[in-house]
Amino acid sequence: MIFITGDTHGSIDIHKLSTANFPIQNTLTRSDYLIICGDFGLVWNNSKEDRYWQKWLDGKPWTTLWIDGNHENFDLLKEYPVEEWKGGRVQRITENIIHLCRGSVFEIDGMKFFSFGGAESHDKQYRKLGVSYWEEELPSEEEMEYGRQSLEAAGRKVDIVLTHTLPQSIQDKMFSGLSYTSNRLTKYFEEINSQLDFRLWFSGHYHISMPYDDKHYVIYDNIVRLTDTGFERVSEGVW
Repeated sequence: MIFITGDTHGSIDIHKLSTANFPIQNTLTRSDYLIICGDFGLVWNNSKEDRYWQKWLDGKPWTTLWIDGNHENFDLLKEYPVEEWKGGRVQRITENIIHLCRGSVFEIDGMKFFSFGGAESHDKQYRKLGVSYWEEELPSEEEMEYGRQSLEAAGRKVDIVLTHTLPQSIQDKMFSGLSYTSNRLTKYFEEINSQLDFRLWFSGHYHISMPYDDKHYVIYDNIVRLTDTGFERVSEGVW
């Protein structure tokens, strides 16, 4: 089984993965996957708290996959070696916690996933460059081109798209008047959204769980399980 949820922000929102909120976990194995749509937050400062929660999560019965958001320590993340896994590039944080690198297409349980993390922090005025936010929160041209090449190799067709932020036009319609601005990543996703054949697109970042239409979903506290025809909610979060 494959599950998807939103941001965990280190220990702040990791409670959504508790047994009480996610009771089906008692039936899962390492061949089941839970995917976090950015702002993972447990590769932050190598603190005792980081290591405690990494160990806690690593001990869960499933395998955790995650894409990066904007609130990650990219200096620390780049210290982890990149390897090939299920057709794409990953960084293995622990044995059972795996970062899905930007622009990769993975084949997992017969489904193709396109992963592309990152977003622009809208609270940079309260953060310090290289300490609490990093320029790498937005992708490089090389990462975006790798994503294009990966999708071209996949015939521009995948089952699931995993991002942290949204395509520009959808962000504008869903969050008009808020402080989410246009940037090279939201424009890049606009390009991909218009050219890619996909079934579902999940994004984190906006701290709310709600659909835009029958293909695009913003997810936060909810945990959903992918099915042959769509998905179903399995946690106690509110949709």
